[in-house]
Amino acid sequence: MKKVLSIICISIMLLSCGTSKTVRDSKKVIKGNWSLTSIAYSEAGTYNVMLLNDASKACFEGSTWQFIPNNNTGVYTLNGIGCPTEERNFVFTIQEVNETTGLYDFLLKPTNEKNKSETNQGFRLNLASISDTSMQWKQTLSVEGNPFTITMNFTKL
Repeated sequence: MKKVLSIICISIMLLSCGTSKTVRDSKKVIKGNWSLTSIAYSEAGTYNVMLLNDASKACFEGSTWQFIPNNNTGVYTLNGIGCPTEERNFVFTIQEVNETTGLYDFLLKPTNEKNKSETNQGFRLNLASISDTSMQWKQTLSVEGNPFTITMNFTKL
């Protein structure tokens, strides 16, 4: 009896240390191919934003993304006139709810084709919403001391 009770306690502890059901479900939904259909800014005006330290808004709109959650990797390809078109590799993680924003943290780190980061730089975004057909990321930056939010809307292909 003592052994059975010990095994049950250990099993409960191991299960409670894993990722939450919501994070696991989000990884299932994110799997596959997506298109980054639109990018919006919280403030009106013209901005020269370099997204993910890679390219402009014009290059990212219409880009295609593939997420492979079983190893937390993916690739995206920019689309647009004059934009580089080679695939870009990345690793990603969906984390628990951020207490401050109430949103899930989405960490994205650009890598080479062997999933090694050359700069060790990543980006923290908020996974604002995800469904079987759409996904939205938000990134809040500071512009002249004021919050500035970039919203990225994806559609599943």
